[in-house]
Amino acid sequence: MAPNTESPRDRYRAQVRAEIKEHAWKQIAGAGASALSLNAVAKQMGMTGPALYRYFGSRDELITELVTDAYRSLADTFRASAAEGAGLAELAHALRDWALQDPQRYFLIYGTPVPGYHAPDDVTAIAAEIMAVLLDACAAMTPEHTDVTAFDAHLEQHRQWDGGYPGPAPVLRRALTCWTRLHGVLSLELAGHFAGMGFDPGELFEAELESLVGG
Repeated sequence: MAPNTESPRDRYRAQVRAEIKEHAWKQIAGAGASALSLNAVAKQMGMTGPALYRYFGSRDELITELVTDAYRSLADTFRASAAEGAGLAELAHALRDWALQDPQRYFLIYGTPVPGYHAPDDVTAIAAEIMAVLLDACAAMTPEHTDVTAFDAHLEQHRQWDGGYPGPAPVLRRALTCWTRLHGVLSLELAGHFAGMGFDPGELFEAELESLVGG
């Protein structure tokens, strides 16, 4: 086991940053990411605003940290599932379980964008890792000879979102279709839009997934 080379000061800084993020998540849960305020977090922690800014230089820096943590958590979840041989169905269930575990974390990266905030490239690279796992799962279930649709032809010319994935357009279409439809059901469920409608959202998710796997 490698020795811990962090100084007491480094450990204290890491602890304070972790506590700041905990308070930030509570703010987001109460009022949404767009209302996140470093001064409010500082007040909750008994700190001054300038003192807190020594740990996070801006609201966007704090949001980037939270977004990075969220994407990394889902990427690790997907990679662990893939390492166990997960296909599309298992990845879909892993996504839903992850989202239900912490809806605010889900909405931070897949909900309404925070006004004025733009994620840096290293964050979007983690998002590409997630998509790469999904693309691999879709490639494994897409026949080698598949009719090319008009949208496939469009995707061949607009592949910026696939992270340089080498697969053919029908695989991209399947992955994009799965991603958008599953997120559509999840977003509505987590936002409470199915409440009072009298059916189990989990059953709807399962039916949608069955259609995607068989389609």
